[in-house]
Formats: sequence, C-alpha cells, structure tokens
Amino acid sequence: MTIILEPEGLYPDNHVEEPIFGAGARILRGSARSHLSELPDELCAQAEGLMTLRLAVPGDQLARFPKLRVVVRMGVGYDRVDRAECARRGITVCNVPDYGTEEVADHAISLALGLRRGLFLHHETQRETPPADWGVIRTPLIRRMSVQRFAVLGLGRIGTAAALRAKAFGFDVVFFDPHLPNGVERALGIRRAPNLEVLMAQADVLSIHCPLTKETHGLVNAHALGHLPAGAVVVNTARGPILDLDALEAGLRSGHIAGAGLDVLPVEPPVEPFPSLLRAYRAKEEWLKGRLVITPHSAFHTPEAWDDIRSKSAETMRDVLLKGLRTNVIPPEA
Repeated sequence: MTIILEPEGLYPDNHVEEPIFGAGARILRGSARSHLSELPDELCAQAEGLMTLRLAVPGDQLARFPKLRVVVRMGVGYDRVDRAECARRGITVCNVPDYGTEEVADHAISLALGLRRGLFLHHETQRETPPADWGVIRTPLIRRMSVQRFAVLGLGRIGTAAALRAKAFGFDVVFFDPHLPNGVERALGIRRAPNLEVLMAQADVLSIHCPLTKETHGLVNAHALGHLPAGAVVVNTARGPILDLDALEAGLRSGHIAGAGLDVLPVEPPVEPFPSLLRAYRAKEEWLKGRLVITPHSAFHTPEAWDDIRSKSAETMRDVLLKGLRTNVIPPEA
C-alpha cells in the first residue's frame, strides 16, 4: 500500500482522492499549519508522496521523509520547494499548472481595468467626508484601452490567457518570454519584444506572469521600471519577489508610474518591518489614493478553482507516483 501524505489537513475526507488513487494507495492527513516540522516523525516516515498547498518544503526537513519519492505542490508556483535537495535525494517535484488559469488572468485584467478606468480612485473619493465633487477626476491613470500597449512578462498559461483578454479589450499586446519558440506571437496575433528593456519601454500596462526563479528574483527592479513610459500601470499576480517594492514606490511617488495592482508581496502574509509602500497604503496616505490596490494573494480563488486544485493534484500524484508517468514534473534546479 502506497502512503500519500497531505500534511495540512485541508479536507475533512478522502472522497475526491480515493477514486483517483484507487485501491493501491492510502492518503493520510496531518495538521501542520506553518511548517513541516510540526508533523510527527512517525507520519513523515510513512510518506511516499507529499501533497502540499501552503507549506514550504525546505531541504532540512527532507531527511524526516526517508520513503519520499514525489512532492506535488498544489498550485502553479514551486519556488518554496527545495528542488536541488529533492533532486539530490531522488525525489521528483511536480506542480499543478492548469488550475486557476482563468481566475488569475481575470484578476490581472480586473486590476488593470480598475486602475485605468479610475474605478478605485472614484470609489475612494466618493466615500470621503465630504465626498468629492460629482464629476470626473483628471488623472494620468485614466486612458482609452485602444491607445495603450499591454505588456505581458512571461507568456505561460496564465500570461497567455491575460494577453488574449487584453487583446479583446482593444489593447495592443506585446510580450517577452525568452523560453518560448519563434512563432508563438503569430499564433496568438500579438507582438513579441526581443528583451526586457524593449518590453518595458512599450508597457503602458505591465502585467507580470513569470515564475519566481533565480533569474526572475528582483527582475523588475528600478532599472527595469525606469524604462516604462510615463504614466504606466504595473500589475503583479505572479510572485512578490519578482517586483522590487522600493523601486515601485519610488516610481509611484515621482509620478512616473501612475498606479499599481498587487496580488502578491515579497513576504506573505506581511510581517514587521513592513515595506514602506505597504505602510503608506495601510495608512491611506493621500498621495496613493486610488493608485494602489492590494489583494491578499487571492487571484486564484473561486470554488471551481479549489475543486480543480484538489482533483488535479491527486491526478498528478497518481500519474507520477503510481503510474510512473511524467505529468507536470518540474526539472531539477541547477
């Protein structure tokens, strides 16, 4: 009997997993809330498969899992799994890349449209005491979609979905992704930038969709943001550490960047000392009014997405651990 451990105790029963795994596997559930170290040794010792949503899988915990063969990260990002140590121990790492695609793309577009139509700005000013004048606010935030260029950094599944949505709204869509073959742009009817600097220089709206890796950590820094046209909007629904918050704050304060929508932050949930930009946002400082929107890493969320993540994670574990397939396997980290 193959033992599969879901360490967070996310679900009250196994009615979804049992039909997927069949009679050859048994799923156990732990009660860890913040770290794998909270699990008892006897539970870890049994696990041949590990399915984790919020918990990191650090290398210093893997010795507690002597039978472990497969880790499935129940989501798209896998930056919190120590892939190098997993590879050293012969543990295969997988993700679930095909859940939440629609939701995150919709969220990115919603943030961009909400900023570019002044929805957040007018909403905030109309509930002040007294409310703002009943009329438009002239701001560089608000522009017609068809005169803007929507720049996608990372054209994976979510980036592609966001690009197609932006195209439908009339944006001129351009992307940069060095890992995609020539011709993708022709298939989608969008444009391709040859490098990051060229992409940024065209980005009236920059939407970040690349994974967090050694190469993308801090990729959107002060130098990159400096290439944006004046009055640009920045949206990040990927991973917080890709975007330098201090550089974003400087761009917002100077007015070079008109607004930003963030679903992710460098540290989640935020802890003291908070980034300066987050402090200003929470203090409702006047200069940020209607220009910065933050959501709590909720872009993926719908009931349908939660159903997908549960079933697709189980299917991935079944394919790789029980059937020996290569479904959603992530290459070892160099």
